Amino acid sequence: MDMRPIGVFDSGLGGLTAVSSLWRILPEEDLIYFGDTARVPYGGRSPETILKYARQDVRFLRSFDLKAILIACGTVTTTSLTTLQAENDLPMVGVVEPTCQRAVLVTKNKRVGMIATAASVRSGAYEAALRRLDPEIQVFCRACPLLVPLVENGRIRPGDVVIETVVAEYLEPLRQAGVDTVILGCTHYPLLLEVIAQIMGPGVELVSAGEESAFQLKRMLKERGLRAPEDRQGQTEFYVSDRVEDFEQTATLFLRQDLRHAARRIDIDQY
Repeated sequence: MDMRPIGVFDSGLGGLTAVSSLWRILPEEDLIYFGDTARVPYGGRSPETILKYARQDVRFLRSFDLKAILIACGTVTTTSLTTLQAENDLPMVGVVEPTCQRAVLVTKNKRVGMIATAASVRSGAYEAALRRLDPEIQVFCRACPLLVPLVENGRIRPGDVVIETVVAEYLEPLRQAGVDTVILGCTHYPLLLEVIAQIMGPGVELVSAGEESAFQLKRMLKERGLRAPEDRQGQTEFYVSDRVEDFEQTATLFLRQDLRHAARRIDIDQY
């Protein structure tokens, strides 16, 4: 048994999809969430800048006595996970491997689509993982640079003509390719689950990076004897690097909990 908290970070709101999954899958665990809202999005940055930001994010989280970190950011996972793992003596779980494992399991026609930030697509990490797991799989990747800023501004609901138009344009090549599975390769994208499902249709399986990484974290904690007692209710602390009010408003809508006055702002440049 280990009562220490789990650290979770993302460039902004997207990691809340992982928090939501962790609340359901590991309700007994305490979480420390950091959203780097002052520097979102990471997806258009250079690999060097992304690694710099990720190192600062990890240093902030490690100011707490953590037992593990979930990197709830596809961009950081695809560009920086290996380096971060080598630099830290703390278990770290990313979103790529568990998400690809799930996609391989559910695809029937071996045609898998993947939408993510430009940095994640450029890295080739999802394609490499999928082909390592099943060389017969055909992978169709699509960079979607406008989705993170739109999600961060609350444009997530079906019926919103702006988000529906942008998502439809990004997804059309995947529809034309006949994929039966789509990896949501950025943890912001499950906030658009209804919009994406409506456009792709009922025959396409959507695989959420946040959810699959939460299951992977649960397995890892169990293997290492790091689980908290299951008869307790975990608590979550929220930290951001920009205005707490903007974060709390959208987070409240998504997590369906009143998070007003729940988040604290920190100066990430100190780390």
